[in-house]
Amino acid sequence: MSSGHPVKTPKKAALASFLGSTLEYYDFVIYGSASALIFNHLFFPQGDKTVATLASLASFGVAYIARPIGGLLMSHVGDKVGRKTALMITLVVMGLSSISIGLLPTYESIGLWATVLLFFCRIAQGFSAGAESAGASTMTMEHSPEGRRAFYTSSVMMGCSAGNVLAGLVFMPFLAMPEEQLMSWGWRVPFLLSALVLVVAYFVRTHLEETPVFEYAEEAEPAQFVPALAVLKYQWQDVARIVGVTLFSVVQTTFMVYALTYGTEEAGIPRATMVQVNTLAMAVSLATIPAAAMASDRIGRRPVLLFGAIGCIITTYLYFDAMNHQNLGLVFLLCVMNQGFFYSCWNGVWTVYFPEMFSAPVRYTGMAMGNQVGLVFVGFAPSISSALLGWGGWLAVVAFVSLSIAFAGFLILTSRETAFIPLEELGAEHDPTKKELTPA
Repeated sequence: MSSGHPVKTPKKAALASFLGSTLEYYDFVIYGSASALIFNHLFFPQGDKTVATLASLASFGVAYIARPIGGLLMSHVGDKVGRKTALMITLVVMGLSSISIGLLPTYESIGLWATVLLFFCRIAQGFSAGAESAGASTMTMEHSPEGRRAFYTSSVMMGCSAGNVLAGLVFMPFLAMPEEQLMSWGWRVPFLLSALVLVVAYFVRTHLEETPVFEYAEEAEPAQFVPALAVLKYQWQDVARIVGVTLFSVVQTTFMVYALTYGTEEAGIPRATMVQVNTLAMAVSLATIPAAAMASDRIGRRPVLLFGAIGCIITTYLYFDAMNHQNLGLVFLLCVMNQGFFYSCWNGVWTVYFPEMFSAPVRYTGMAMGNQVGLVFVGFAPSISSALLGWGGWLAVVAFVSLSIAFAGFLILTSRETAFIPLEELGAEHDPTKKELTPA
């Protein structure tokens, strides 16, 4: 098998991944922002403010329960039928579920059914998102030239940052609206606008080719080969490692979702300011993510990831302290340092670090299983942080985030370096198509 690719193919794959991730994280941020600032007033009973806020944040987290299911089912499609087929399905489901949220009636109109429908749409978002990042990362990595795998694959997380920025730019004008207009119709517009990204991303993905390494692996695998069974039999340790390393992402859901609630309700910072802080950090990360990826192509995945972990731990404490003192200058600076710089060391590398652990026949499945199970915990980080605040104050929240990152850092430190292994040799020692495998 030749690893060469037409010059345009890696760029097309990167663009397709960028647009799909832009849609995913645009939806992620507008839902996260709405769950923290708006949905607790519109979709839940108003008898107890704290209970309504916790329930609203839980609606954000419930998608992460659906993510492993979507990841498992769609990664099977991706490893058996094709990367492109799976990614087309996830894109459409994600887009339509987000548009549907923008059309939902509120609790005042239909009572508890509004809450049920909101959770259903959020679960559909989670189902599709569970396969999106693994599929986009796998396809882009397999189309990338040697020595630049991280750089091209970083387009996945650049799309996530672009989605964050786009969501912030769209959401901020509506937050400045009079309260009555925002709560009646203004909040719906950002969800409905996701249709524009959906159309563009769909067009680009329809013109993307399947990866040569998948086509080669498809010919070699047994007819009744089941990727999920194979990866659990031969590489369960790597799946478990990815579950733990994914806890690094606790810092992002804390900054992007929980800090919105904490900053506005506990520290007294205007909600528009908190959204601006996050948007600026994500704008900066559009430059720092590819820089971190290029660094990992040169010096390895682990050094870049560990550097980012140490920086995130330090700046998380300083960020919450700055919010408590309402020092807006430091709030902006520390959020940019954390999410725009140190967390970019994670975002620029994990999308290649995870799939590099597996061979082509199980790559999509192995990454999706580990990552999405880990994200179940990550998705409930805002709710956990909210509960910890009442128990131990803001220091308990910081400790929770820091311990999550430290645990992920330990697993990274003890993992093998994969940056300099050729694509065809990645996971070769565990390749299930080269082992005796009982057909399922």
